[in-house]
Amino acid sequence: MREIVLDTETTGLEAYGGDRLVEIGCVEMVNRILTGTVFHAYINPERDMPVEAFNVHGLSAEFLSDKPKFKDVADEFLNFIAEDTLVIHNAAFDIGFLNAELERLGRATIARDRVVDTLALARRKHPGGGNRLDDLMNRYGIDSSRRVKHGALLDAELLAEVYGELLGGKQASLIGLVEDTSEAPRLVVAAQAAHPRPVPLAPRLSAAEAQAHAAFIASMGEKALWLKYADAPPEEKTGS
Repeated sequence: MREIVLDTETTGLEAYGGDRLVEIGCVEMVNRILTGTVFHAYINPERDMPVEAFNVHGLSAEFLSDKPKFKDVADEFLNFIAEDTLVIHNAAFDIGFLNAELERLGRATIARDRVVDTLALARRKHPGGGNRLDDLMNRYGIDSSRRVKHGALLDAELLAEVYGELLGGKQASLIGLVEDTSEAPRLVVAAQAAHPRPVPLAPRLSAAEAQAHAAFIASMGEKALWLKYADAPPEEKTGS
């Protein structure tokens, strides 16, 4: 099963109010495992960069001025995501911007029923708790030290880790295969000395078999170990 974990950065919050995409980052997962295949593009928004947005992602209008426009990367982006499931945190925001850009080009938009919204998953799993990406990384102990500012590709990679945790964790406990180092009490059985039977067991050999066995031992010579037991009482021979 192929899934694409996706994130975007923008000039602001209004997809249909003049704001534009400035970065798209996607990472591929197959059977919930990252493959290392990614799509990443910086995009010239064809407008200025508000200071509020710059403070979030650090992408200036000057830096983006020589980057391709959305129309120049649209085909590559759409080919990458194909028809596979998209995993997005607060999906309405990112899909809103992507669809606004596609509509400007007269292209088909992305259906919302192919999107998994990890924000909705997190709210169901952790009702009442903080469910921003930073909150979830802290909750699951995911290293966020690289996340000095928001970046679409890095955030997609981190979201892939969060997604795995939201679905129950990437690694199952291997019970029985992990060395037990706990100090849990252990059952100790003390050895007990054997006591003679009050009534010896009845012989299990017939007289003829006993005679044949005695003859066999005699044939082994006077130093044969079996001679030590040949005339022993039954209790000593059985040891029980």
